[in-house]
Parts: sequence; C-alpha cells; structure tokens
Amino acid sequence: MTDSPRFRSDMTVELVKHSAADTDVLWAARVSTAGEQSLEELEKDPQRSKGLINYLMRDRHGSPFEHNSMTFFVSAPLFVFREFHRHRVGWSYNEESGRYRELEPVFYVPDASRKLVQKGRPGKYEFVEGSEKQLELVREQMTESYRQSYAAYQEMLDAGVAREVARATLPVGLYSSMYATCNARSLMHFLGLRTKHELARVPSFPQREIEMVAELMEAEWARLMPLTHEAFNANGRVAP
Repeated sequence: MTDSPRFRSDMTVELVKHSAADTDVLWAARVSTAGEQSLEELEKDPQRSKGLINYLMRDRHGSPFEHNSMTFFVSAPLFVFREFHRHRVGWSYNEESGRYRELEPVFYVPDASRKLVQKGRPGKYEFVEGSEKQLELVREQMTESYRQSYAAYQEMLDAGVAREVARATLPVGLYSSMYATCNARSLMHFLGLRTKHELARVPSFPQREIEMVAELMEAEWARLMPLTHEAFNANGRVAP
C-alpha cells in the first residue's frame, strides 16, 4: 500500500559526529612558533587563547580553522540541496539516491512565518508578508501538485519503470537527506552567505529555507567551538 503524501515546513539538522574544539585552532596556530604542545598547555591561559583566535580571525589567517571536522545529517527539500551543493571547497556530501531506493512522499509546504511576496528589483529587493488568501493558495496548489506528481511516480514504478526514470516527475519540494561534512572555515564561508545577520559586515540575502538549515548548523558549531564562533561574530562574520 502506498503511503499518503506528508507535508512539512521545518528542516532537520543533526550533528552525527565531530572532532571540533577551539583547542584545534590553538594547536594548529601555535605549532609554527612553539612546536607541539599538550592540551593542558593550550588551555592554561584562557584569555591568551581567546586573543589568539580573535587575532587569527581578524587578520584572516584561515588555515588553523581547518584542523577539525563536523558531520551533519540534513533533511531538507531538494531545492535547498541544489543551493547547498554550490559550496564545494572544504565540504563532502553523500545524498540519498533516487536511482537505488524508492523516494518517500514527504514534501515542503511553507507555514505562516514564510514571507511570500518579493518586492523590488533583482539585487535590491525584500520579502514581505503574504495575505491569508495567498498563503491558502500556496498550500492548496503545492499539496495538489505534490499528490499528482507522486501518484504519477508510483504508477510508473508499479508498471515496472526504473526508479531513475520515474523520479523525473517529482518536484524540487520533495525532501531529501544527506550527510554533509565540513570544517569550521568552510562552515563560516557557508554561514556568511546563507544567513542574514545584524553583525555581518557583508550583507547577504539567502533564501529562507537554506537559512533555516544554516541556523541549525551554526547552533551546533557554536556549542562545540564557542571562542571561534564569538570571534566570527566579533569580526563581521567574514570567514578567514
């Protein structure tokens, strides 16, 4: 029996594994001047450590921020992943395959918090609240389109058509999942482009759905590397 389509408006980000701490930055930076040091030596002067990380961030000495790793499980619509995969340096991805498994009928429908109307010209525009009528229209049209496309997908599979062919009928609002691995430096580049933040020196205008993913990833990273995250914010959220 085919599952009925399910509709979501949220994103999933889970930190699967990591080797990431502020001491990774200190260890990498100090080896050039002090040689190899123990963890105890690195942690014995917190203010000096904070100052060094801030100096590295401010003067854009980037390589010490690469000696760490974070792997996230991400569940989001396909159109989010298409934007995500533009970030290639310092990132590794493995996404679920529509060639080798039957794709689940889970689709994105924005909730009332999603601004629906774009005002202004390209490069200088803003999004504003939509009306109740517009929100109702979006929900009705999206859910009906999703039901029809997934029914066509199922009909082709039931007739023996290969999954890699049948999937072409599915829309970009379908949820996919992936593992994404990065280091702090590559994540900062991602956050600089995919979040809109009051502390950012360089303005960015991300699509809200990928920003939702970025915010969840940033929260996990801030917990792992609080001094590095603080320095990132203090220096205009520009990746070193």
